[in-house]
Amino acid sequence: MIFNIFFKPNTARIITSSILLSLFLITGCRNASTHQDRMTENMVDAEANLKELGIVLPEPPEPVANYVNAVRTGNLIFLAGKGPRRADGSEISGKLGSEISIEEGYEAARLTAINQLAVLKAELGDLDKVKRIVKVLGMVNCDPSFVEQPAVINGFSDLMVAVFGDRGRHARAAVGMTSLPRGQSVEIEMIVEVVK
Repeated sequence: MIFNIFFKPNTARIITSSILLSLFLITGCRNASTHQDRMTENMVDAEANLKELGIVLPEPPEPVANYVNAVRTGNLIFLAGKGPRRADGSEISGKLGSEISIEEGYEAARLTAINQLAVLKAELGDLDKVKRIVKVLGMVNCDPSFVEQPAVINGFSDLMVAVFGDRGRHARAAVGMTSLPRGQSVEIEMIVEVVK
């Protein structure tokens, strides 16, 4: 009698379905918990990091020609190229490989990163809305024989990681140019993913 009850086709299907549903729910909860843990680990307070680094964002530099600082489409923001303009309006200029050192170029790229963060803050109101720095294009004003463009653009990339943590790690190109507008040492543009 007991044997018949437990092995009737309908009873077996119900028991199997219940077991599978339980396993699905348990696995789903574990996966959701793991995902939440990963999200928590990736959440870095960008605004607090800026303060810790002693960085005060300037007013975003105004476009110098017929373009806008940023264009948002969906959850991506495309930032126009910016250079190493100081708060007083002066710029770091000079050609890498002949006029300025790699260290000076690095600082120019870091200053450019600050200017791009100022644009981003003006667009979003809060840098913690940045989900990921996706892509960076770094252009270096240099002599044809200069080959250390990546070391220069690290000034930009290092600051993005310092501010955003893993969310600041990005794909990148660092290329040499025979000249840049107004003789500036670097110009950098980037693509950023933001929360919807």
